[in-house]
Amino acid sequence: MAALCAVALPQQAAAQTKVAVVDFQTALLNTAEIQKKAAELEAKYKPRQDEIEQLSQELQEIQAKLQSAAADQAQSIQVEGERKQRRAQRLSEDLQSDVEFDRQGILAAAGSRMREIVQTLRTEREVDLIVDIGGVLAFDTVIDLTQAATAAYDAKYPAN
Repeated sequence: MAALCAVALPQQAAAQTKVAVVDFQTALLNTAEIQKKAAELEAKYKPRQDEIEQLSQELQEIQAKLQSAAADQAQSIQVEGERKQRRAQRLSEDLQSDVEFDRQGILAAAGSRMREIVQTLRTEREVDLIVDIGGVLAFDTVIDLTQAATAAYDAKYPAN
């Protein structure tokens, strides 16, 4: 029994757990695909953003008119301002909702692919555990796989 313990203890002591960290969010957001999708979203929603900015400018003009308007004109100017304010608010809320919906869809799909990449890195580098940097207080940068994850993602899923 003592001989068996003497053989087993050194093997357990020699087997060390290899740990790495990855900043999952940074790795994902730095991929060429995500950056391309972000630019596409910006272009897709630019006309609606421009419309909201135009309404904002019109509201400022209405405010200026309201200050110098005669009493009989002030009410109609104020009604127009309230109408445009409601329209701007609805457009802004709709835009925000649509952008968030598209953004979540993009991040969900890319996040799933990034998890595959991180798993592949874990296997290739013979790491037992990869921890997201968000919960890590301190670490040696040698075990940081963030850039490797982004590079591997870009290689497997080019942005075209």
